[in-house]
Amino acid sequence: METEFRSSTRKTEKRKQQKLGQEEKPYRGIRMRKWGKWVAEVREPNKRSRIWLGSYSSPVAAARAYDTAVFYLRGPAARLNFPEYVDGEAEVRDVSAASIRKRATEVGARVDAIETALHRVSASSEPSSSRVLNKPDLNKYPEPENGEE
Repeated sequence: METEFRSSTRKTEKRKQQKLGQEEKPYRGIRMRKWGKWVAEVREPNKRSRIWLGSYSSPVAAARAYDTAVFYLRGPAARLNFPEYVDGEAEVRDVSAASIRKRATEVGARVDAIETALHRVSASSEPSSSRVLNKPDLNKYPEPENGEE
């Protein structure tokens, strides 16, 4: 009786930890490294191996790379993070791990570049960063001001 109670409390604690972990992980198939990069990988069907999908600066880019790979592995029935963005017309005739990795990293890199550009534009439009600082080129001799020659 006591062992049943212990195992049920362990299961409850484990579920709570998993629920907390899911709140930190915003999308399926990705995780965050200690240093802040987001990585994506997917398990190959009927194998123990995984397909590495790359490392990205935004979780959205990693999730899109994951979605691309899962779509090519499992078809339209796959559970995706962004089902509205999957390119269903593009066919991959070769469904090897290398071709799936290539297509997924292309999508992830494109989304990462867009996300980074959007982040830079939004950061530059903020009022605190709107002032321009003139940083002198330390490799040049200073030019004399007017009237000092």
